[in-house]
Amino acid sequence: MTKSASNVKIRPVTSNESRQWPKEVIVRLESPFVDTRGAIQPLVDLPMESCVLINSKKGTVRANHYHQTDWHFCYVMSGSIEYYHRPHGSDSVPEKVVIGTGQMFFTPPMVDHAMVFPEDTVFLTLGRNSRAQEVYEADVIRIPPIHDLKSA
Repeated sequence: MTKSASNVKIRPVTSNESRQWPKEVIVRLESPFVDTRGAIQPLVDLPMESCVLINSKKGTVRANHYHQTDWHFCYVMSGSIEYYHRPHGSDSVPEKVVIGTGQMFFTPPMVDHAMVFPEDTVFLTLGRNSRAQEVYEADVIRIPPIHDLKSA
């Protein structure tokens, strides 16, 4: 277990764990299981400790941070997200990916990221670590805004 300045214990990331992560930002969803009752859409089949439902208002921004050990899958239930990302420590212009309703994307540890909401949006975030505030704060590092950086 690693310790932060606040003495919160967070599991270190293992190489076995990182091999299971998606290699691309957009996660290709498996086909749903469909029968006469309806459908079951598989989203994530990895050990995780949190699931939060986030409502974001049009024109707002979230994130502008990176996580030291946490990762998250985000599944957009309604609306859309302009997702900006780049490896932590890079000074390159972040890549922008637009994620729409019914799509899922993945953010691994040590990736600077920001989310801009061009419309009211509801999404699920499925995360590796607990979302208890003290655990979240021990792992997250806030950075200057990256969503408004332009190419030179």
